[in-house]
Amino acid sequence: MLRAKIVGTGSYAPERIMTNHDLAKMVETSHDWIMSRTGIAERRVAASDQSTSDLCAEAARGAFEMSGIKAEEIDLIIAATVTPDYHLPAMACVIQKKLGAVNAASMDVVAACAGFIHGLSIAQAYIATGTYKKIMVFGAEVLSTITNYQDRNTCVLFGDGAGVAILVPSEDESGILSTYLKSDGTLDELLYIPGGGTEMPFGRNGDQDSTLRCIHMRGNEIYKHAVRSMGDASMRVIKEAGLETEQISLFVPHQANMRIIQAVAKRLGMPMEKVFLNLEKYGNTSAASVPLALDEAVRQGRIKSGDYVLSAAFGGGLTWGAAVIRW
Repeated sequence: MLRAKIVGTGSYAPERIMTNHDLAKMVETSHDWIMSRTGIAERRVAASDQSTSDLCAEAARGAFEMSGIKAEEIDLIIAATVTPDYHLPAMACVIQKKLGAVNAASMDVVAACAGFIHGLSIAQAYIATGTYKKIMVFGAEVLSTITNYQDRNTCVLFGDGAGVAILVPSEDESGILSTYLKSDGTLDELLYIPGGGTEMPFGRNGDQDSTLRCIHMRGNEIYKHAVRSMGDASMRVIKEAGLETEQISLFVPHQANMRIIQAVAKRLGMPMEKVFLNLEKYGNTSAASVPLALDEAVRQGRIKSGDYVLSAAFGGGLTWGAAVIRW
């Protein structure tokens, strides 16, 4: 069975930086409080004229340059996001237009912070069957548009950004070795946006509380589920890849919260020296988190040919997943 191999990565973070000190002017909090509980010092915020697809188009530049692949060669675009440009069409179609990827099919994936892992799994399946040969998987968010900056329990966490990977059929032993996806819809209200959909549409019954358009989260409960689910998914894909945890060269987790990352690493018996972190600079960028970190790890030389790379993520839905890749 063919494996999907990552041959190019790219990422982009908006220029505007929002520090913890900036947030302290907006809500009752402090730099020390945020750092001690999350490990986040700052996050990026998109400009008012930047859409999620704009961030994707910027991220794509690096992936095209690294891979040597051109936009017209791409035959499938998968975009993971909970903050698309529009309800209709799919954001992947907007990305296709902006890139000039005229020969691609396009689809969106809505799995919150686990969206990019879902996209990798879908890409692996399509390449394994020979349906598509050159696939772009994006993870991108402009979470600042759905963040309540009066809620200190959530506003300190989230930032904006985009990342992408280009995958092709592998001609050697490299590629995606195993993936695992799971969800639990009975826990949906632990992390969700209550308003704006058909369950609670805006405009039908007059104006409604604008905070219903924002992220609502029960942080303490999310923590417990995230640690267990990411840990279990990681152990499963390591085993299915025929590996031991000690053989993993680098763990690139969803950059949600330092305490969660540390707890997952401990559950896996993974030393923090093997864990890639950029949480302090970007915060939680949801679906963008893993590909943004992956691109930085590659460009910093933390990932080399032959390395075994583990990635895991957890998000609203509740959804979670993991993947093992031989670089």
